[in-house]
Amino acid sequence: MTFTPHGKHLLAGDWIGNEATFLSEPAHGDAHTFSVGTPELVDQAAQAAEDAFWSYGYSTREERATFLNTIADEIDARGDAITQIGTQETGLPEARLQGERGRTTGQLRLFASHILAADYLDRRHDKALPDRAPLPRPDMRLMQRPIGPVAVFGASNFPLAFSTAGGDTAAALAAGCPVVVKGHPAHPGTGEIVAEAIHAAITKCNLHPGVFSLIQGDGHNFGASLVQHPLIKAVGFTGSLGGGRALFDLCAQRPEPIPFFGELGSVNPMFILPEALMARGKDIAAGWAGSLTMGAGQFCTNPGIVILLDGPDADAFTKTATEALSSIGAQTMLTDGIAAAYRAGTDQIANTSGVRALVTSATDARRATPVLFATTAQEWLENDTLGEEVFGPLGLIVHAKNRDEMMTVAKSLKGQLTCTIQMDDGDAEAATALLPILERKAGRILANGFPTGVEVCDAMVHGGPYPATTNFGATSVGTLSIRRFLRPVSYQNIPDSVLPWDLA
Repeated sequence: MTFTPHGKHLLAGDWIGNEATFLSEPAHGDAHTFSVGTPELVDQAAQAAEDAFWSYGYSTREERATFLNTIADEIDARGDAITQIGTQETGLPEARLQGERGRTTGQLRLFASHILAADYLDRRHDKALPDRAPLPRPDMRLMQRPIGPVAVFGASNFPLAFSTAGGDTAAALAAGCPVVVKGHPAHPGTGEIVAEAIHAAITKCNLHPGVFSLIQGDGHNFGASLVQHPLIKAVGFTGSLGGGRALFDLCAQRPEPIPFFGELGSVNPMFILPEALMARGKDIAAGWAGSLTMGAGQFCTNPGIVILLDGPDADAFTKTATEALSSIGAQTMLTDGIAAAYRAGTDQIANTSGVRALVTSATDARRATPVLFATTAQEWLENDTLGEEVFGPLGLIVHAKNRDEMMTVAKSLKGQLTCTIQMDDGDAEAATALLPILERKAGRILANGFPTGVEVCDAMVHGGPYPATTNFGATSVGTLSIRRFLRPVSYQNIPDSVLPWDLA
């Protein structure tokens, strides 16, 4: 099955074009023309979403679960065409797109089953105590309720799992919130065909068409108007620190400030403790090289920093990592802009005092090879630049003199999505001392693994303190992500005949 994009926006059930357009920049294949969103189109989509909320926000859990499952079915029905356009636009291999599609439909189905179980509602009931002295207690019930229309920004590095029907959209729809998506210009055709699947599900489920809209575009103007629209009640975002922080500030400056759930970046440090380094250093180095370069390093959980104790075992680790990374060929990056930023970030670290280049880059246009640097803990502590994310297959090995210096590096970390501990049984004492520090730095802590790959499940946290995310109490992956788009409401002495059916 082939797919040729028509380049229009989906607004409340209608495919609409406009005069302003942009041309896609595929990794291979034909470029296509797409309409550019405007503040006027944003207003239409937000108004339609608000209209839809009065029915969809009060729909049953069964109705929303059916809708989520139908979206998944419609995406699967277009699977070959999604893979075709997705590989053309992003340069990602077919197997990666197929796996990401499975993750996308899997989380839709997981959220469907989760809301049917109703635990996410966090229902509470304090029965009336009319005879309590000195004052009676009223009947009090509590339940989580949807907040209203949600804006979602598609991500560049996940054209399916974090974009049009990705985690933010699935979570908002599961909560009962209509969604307006700003499609990412890196893969507008992929966004369009997934929007067609959602539109088909809306039609099959006989829902208000304003439940979902997709607005395409490569400019910042209408993105700003989306987060500032008074009918939008929350924003989900995955992207750069600079872009995310700008949108976060706009959300905070609104007459009615709204939550901005932004995932902005992380270097995902890995601490290798002495016993593990001595016993498994070479194996860890080889595994790290594979994790670091997976998908050309364009994962938000890419483990870019290794911290270890200086000595012969560290030298053996570095030698193995250098050899492994040197043998990895060039990979296509998602966009020309990402490739350019990777080159700039690499150059910045290469020109930093106290940094040694072990593997140098041969980046050519949109294709990039790995780079590897080494430095000391002292240099790390004196230069904040070394702790900033460079999106791509860049690794930095930080040599600490002793355990105290390793702990100081840990305490200096900014907020992260993940932190990893490589340890053997003899490292338990050191790991026990390190863990409380890492708990304050990251949303997910791993032992003896690599963080690339995020399981979609109940216990997953994909979030962390700033600048990893703008809301340390939230996750963008897993069933807990639904809670971002809900708020608690108490019902005092409300008769059963009037209560929402999930409480009555």
